[in-house]
Amino acid sequence: MYIVRSARESDLDDLFELSKLENFLNLPNDRQRLKRNIEKSLNSFSSKNFNPNNTFLFCLEDLSENKVIGTSVIHAQHGTESKPHFALVVGEESKKSTSVDKSFVHTTLKLSIDTSGPTEIGGLVLAPKYRGSKSKLGKQVAFSRFLYMAHRPELFQEVIHAELLPPFNEDGSAPLWEAIGKKFFQMDYQQADILSRKNKEFILNLFPSENIYASLLSKQAQAAIGAVNSGTIPLMKMLKKIGFKYNNEIDPFDGGPHYRSLREEILPIKESIKAKASLVDNARNSFLMLSNNSEDFKCFVNTCNINKNLLEIEKSELVDKLIDLNNEVRVIPI
Repeated sequence: MYIVRSARESDLDDLFELSKLENFLNLPNDRQRLKRNIEKSLNSFSSKNFNPNNTFLFCLEDLSENKVIGTSVIHAQHGTESKPHFALVVGEESKKSTSVDKSFVHTTLKLSIDTSGPTEIGGLVLAPKYRGSKSKLGKQVAFSRFLYMAHRPELFQEVIHAELLPPFNEDGSAPLWEAIGKKFFQMDYQQADILSRKNKEFILNLFPSENIYASLLSKQAQAAIGAVNSGTIPLMKMLKKIGFKYNNEIDPFDGGPHYRSLREEILPIKESIKAKASLVDNARNSFLMLSNNSEDFKCFVNTCNINKNLLEIEKSELVDKLIDLNNEVRVIPI
């Protein structure tokens, strides 16, 4: 059995083990930073009102192992006065000459800065041995964020933002960084990436402020603009399927695409249901179900039927533990 829940202080060791899988921005391989992230998440989940500094850390737990096996994150606002959101806007510029009978449409890149940004989703991590499970564990930990947004919309912005990883070179560098960033910052991609997590001032003051013409870049760098790496394709397809669209913005360092959707237009949120529930022996459809029997955030997948305004929930051990049939239950399809 599996549940997704808000992070706890006791999760530190498990999260530290997960952080060793890759160099995750939202799951740093640093015990002290992870401890601070958990503390910040605990404060965020207890919030009554919107706070741009809130960060919500969700943990997927394998109950049979008593172990956290995956995570996901919501940042209440990505792009503030103290930590602006930087992006390269992908545009077009037409050029035409009648005397030589030539016309061109150039792809352009221009730095943009946002200090009143959207809510951002990220930090999607799943331990390798659990990937490809019939239980759709990656989807569970990803969709738990939308269930929480449906439950507490006042804590989030109207626009939801996601940043996807681009193709990387074998040495871990990014083709777009080699073509642009390295020339203006005079440092390696990894150095700039780490520095940007603490201080973004250098981006504003060192990055070119005018249009950059993609045709001046290498073909490899041009191909990387807005592209995703092979491991990110399933996530991109999932986001597009539920309503996210590429918004012609890319990461200024690596060229990874930015996707966005209006919060209320995200399919799981749009199809969210809150209703009275009753127990049945058999049901047909899978839903991610929010516990209404705890002050902490907890959710799990269960089979349900929707019959008019009534949820018919199939009996299960988790339903017995986490659902109070005297109160309404919120579910989203999964």
